[in-house]
Amino acid sequence: MAARQHSLSSTIAGLHGDERTVGSPLTAAEMVSMRRTRLFGATGTVLMAIGALGAGARPVVQDPTFGVRLLNLPSRIATVSLTMTTTGAVMMALAWLMLGRFTLGQRKMTRSQLDRTLLLWALPLLLAPPMYSKDVYSYLAQSEISLQGNDPYQVGPATGLGLDHVFTLSVPSMWRETPAPYGPLFLWIGRGISQITGENIVEAVLFHRLVVLLGVGMIVWATPRLARRCGVAEVSALWLGAANPLLFMHLVAGIHNEALMLGLMLAGTEFALRGVDAATRLIPRPLAWPRDREQWLGWYPVAMLLAGSVLITMSSQVKLPSLLALGFVAMALARRWGGTVKAFFLAGGSLGVVALAVMALIGWASGLGFGWLFTLGTANVVRSWMSPPTLLALGTGQVGILLGLGDHTTAVLALTRAIGVSLIAVIVLWLLFAVLRGRLHPVGGLGVALGATLLLFPVVQPWYVLWAIIPLAAWATRPRFRAAAIVVTLVVGIFGPTANGDRFALFQIALATAASFLILVMLMMVTYRWLPWRPVPEEPAPPRARADAYAESP
Repeated sequence: MAARQHSLSSTIAGLHGDERTVGSPLTAAEMVSMRRTRLFGATGTVLMAIGALGAGARPVVQDPTFGVRLLNLPSRIATVSLTMTTTGAVMMALAWLMLGRFTLGQRKMTRSQLDRTLLLWALPLLLAPPMYSKDVYSYLAQSEISLQGNDPYQVGPATGLGLDHVFTLSVPSMWRETPAPYGPLFLWIGRGISQITGENIVEAVLFHRLVVLLGVGMIVWATPRLARRCGVAEVSALWLGAANPLLFMHLVAGIHNEALMLGLMLAGTEFALRGVDAATRLIPRPLAWPRDREQWLGWYPVAMLLAGSVLITMSSQVKLPSLLALGFVAMALARRWGGTVKAFFLAGGSLGVVALAVMALIGWASGLGFGWLFTLGTANVVRSWMSPPTLLALGTGQVGILLGLGDHTTAVLALTRAIGVSLIAVIVLWLLFAVLRGRLHPVGGLGVALGATLLLFPVVQPWYVLWAIIPLAAWATRPRFRAAAIVVTLVVGIFGPTANGDRFALFQIALATAASFLILVMLMMVTYRWLPWRPVPEEPAPPRARADAYAESP
């Protein structure tokens, strides 16, 4: 009878997806809390997806919800939709925060449990309209310009396609006359999407979301491997990096090409560092076609370095800042070869030649050349409060106006931004030499360099924060860094997005914020005992285990 009851219990547990069967170190109470936290976050992303039907960045034309009674309802109650989106985003961020209890403690959830959480939270956002940004419509317009044979680095959507084109109508006004600031690889991919979908906005947006998922997949693949290389727990790095609320909000929901850039950069860094670990010389000798296993293994470092360098360079052909990774790989390689001046020039020159060859090949194959180098400053027209140099210039300009000295904001802005870029160059050079001397891990150097770039960049958007957080999550182990990363994530995730604030009046934003706050307070009160708002109590060990431990104690 006992055996039958045990079999029945096992069957029921299997039907309910008992994750303890895969060897989870979590206790029964922690398993329950983890599942409830996962469900709470998934409910938040479902609310975000529903709210996006009214508060998202829907296209001006070809809106699939137009005229559909149920799907069109959120657009007629915009303030309610904005409340749902805000509430869902904060719910997901709070669930992520609680999930950290199961990734940073002594007993951690398994990799498969975290992977399932990532998938569950992302699924509701895959079919939702774009959120928090209309950049994806600029992607469509610039790709269509390239498809029609024009140069997207010379003309903007209004000139290249016309003001009445279906893609141009959904592009924000400030970007209709500006050329593309993105690399040729990304526009080449976009051109392929335009060839498949034509002028169908919905299909094109979904294809771009598939590109985002490819990038996110590479992030999820590379982050734990880089963390293992740096001695950081895999689930801890994945939780802080790949499971970060900013990734769901701005890469998956917002459909930004940072996903592809980061994915290629991190995967390339992992492959390149594998080659560095095994590198003794650049080219195996003698130079002959390998005929046996040992000769093939001799070419392994070269193959890994080449693959990694190609992937990193490809990432820079989406957005240029990721090319920093190649510099840190080169310094790690020079360090492997002895850290001499000769090794420095040999490593830097070798990887530099590979990068230039890949750039030239992509420019030639795509037909877009190197025009992207002249449009890198396109985004500088934005005066972002998240950029300290820009914020300093705006504040100084306002002080000058108040003192009656005139409006010199533009001149001060040029000065502070130039100083910021100069400081970035100095910091990056110092970090590169720290890696060359063996005082800093290349992954850590990359993360800090991207963090400095982010801090001193002329323009900073909320999703740029992921440039630094994800590589640093794979390297940094200090609680202070994690606390700072958590605070930045929550502040930028909650206050950074405007949820297309230009479409909402100030009173609507205020009402939605107040309503979301009240809803969240009530949810916290209702779920206080249901969710791990406080630490999960420790389960006492079984009596026999306690007796065995007592017997083994001295």
